[in-house]
Amino acid sequence: MAYWLETSTGAVYGFGGAPNYGSMVGHHLNRPIVGMAAVPTGTGYWEVAADGGVFAFGSAHFYGSEGGKKLASPIVGMAAAPTGDGYWLVAADGGVFAFGSAHFYGSEAGKKLVAPIVDMAPTLTGHGYWLAAADGGVFSFGSAKFYGSLGGRVLSQPVTGMATLPKGDGYWLVESDGKVLTFGGARRHYYGSLGGQRVTQSIVGITALYNGKGYWLTGNAGEVTAFGAAVYWGSTPERIPGRIVGIATGVGDGDPGPPSFQPGSYGYDVSQYQCRGVLPLDPHQIGVVEIAGWSYGSVNPCLAQEVAWAAGGLNLYTFLSYGTSRTPEPGCAGNATAPTKPACNYGYGAAIAAYQEAKAVIGTRVDVPWWLDVEQIGFTSSSPSTAASRSVVVGAYDALRYTEGINTVGFYFSLAHWEDIVGRYNPSAPLFFAWWTGPTPAFKCSVARSAALRLHDTLPSGPIQLLQYTDRVGGKPFDGDYAC
Repeated sequence: MAYWLETSTGAVYGFGGAPNYGSMVGHHLNRPIVGMAAVPTGTGYWEVAADGGVFAFGSAHFYGSEGGKKLASPIVGMAAAPTGDGYWLVAADGGVFAFGSAHFYGSEAGKKLVAPIVDMAPTLTGHGYWLAAADGGVFSFGSAKFYGSLGGRVLSQPVTGMATLPKGDGYWLVESDGKVLTFGGARRHYYGSLGGQRVTQSIVGITALYNGKGYWLTGNAGEVTAFGAAVYWGSTPERIPGRIVGIATGVGDGDPGPPSFQPGSYGYDVSQYQCRGVLPLDPHQIGVVEIAGWSYGSVNPCLAQEVAWAAGGLNLYTFLSYGTSRTPEPGCAGNATAPTKPACNYGYGAAIAAYQEAKAVIGTRVDVPWWLDVEQIGFTSSSPSTAASRSVVVGAYDALRYTEGINTVGFYFSLAHWEDIVGRYNPSAPLFFAWWTGPTPAFKCSVARSAALRLHDTLPSGPIQLLQYTDRVGGKPFDGDYAC
């Protein structure tokens, strides 16, 4: 599964291979965009503006709108009919407008509401829907059953979004601080939230996997956090036109594009050495977290804490070191000659162990981009040859990329030492360069590309996606990361 984010200016960003079918960004809008809904097949979507104007893209057809009409209250959201040939719009006063195959089953229009409506969600059959209000009130219509609400209670933060289980036997609400609230069958499908954590963006939406086994939250600046089986595919660039107002579940080919950040993003890589310190509190879009500091080494004792800190920018890395193993591994049969197969077995097994150990601590959040840390300290003192070292790296890469199915597996290393360690090994994989350039790294991307071009015969052939540089936060040193 994939997802789309949209801004108040109509820009649409696709993640996880969700195609961009077009948007209203750059076009004149009478009122800002306030929501979106996707065709259930994932082949298109609609955008809706506060004045009720509807805009269709991809296979989504236009079935009518409230644009140009006088509304008692602005539109705040929309939902697609399960058949994909219709949709509902909902206004802040609870008014509901149905188009195409979507039928009208009632509304809260004309009634006194304690708080405005903020979102809606349909049943699986489309024979009913729920409305959610900012105070946590829930209103059900048609075949939609009422499973409870927070109406009448005092909330620390307003409710901003709603999502339902596929069978319609429960729903989730999310507050602006990222706290997820469960009702009905959703109580059995609580996968976590940002409630009680430091959130730098106001959470504005929630969307769930079609099977209900996970969900994504998005902030108003485009930072996405995944829970349960929902895979984190990325967040928007730091600078976007407008603010994020909607998120919708889509269908993609699983290609996350850039691992979990866009060019110009920045952040930090952290490890067990930050366990007793304070993690950087500055806003960051990238958080590269250590799993283990040596092949088959102990798991980072602060893994869970640091993964929570990384939030939507999470990437993981594990340090590779040389060793051999006589245990035959499935990924090494055709990837190494007889003398180096034990080294391949070792790298393969070490990567599988790191993945499984990380999964035991952080669950499905383990399925994010991974970086294999290849440094001299792990190889030159014990490896008999570059061929043997290369076999360790080949085994680890194949284990993560093909056995565990990680979509993005890249390499972190120093330009000066890659060939010294592994010889001529040129996989097509993302690159993370250790540059140690100082605290102003932005202009160094062009320098890195030029250097890589000169060494292209000896380096992996993938794109340069991260540069590491020295930084200080609160007077303490940190390894900063910058996306090219």
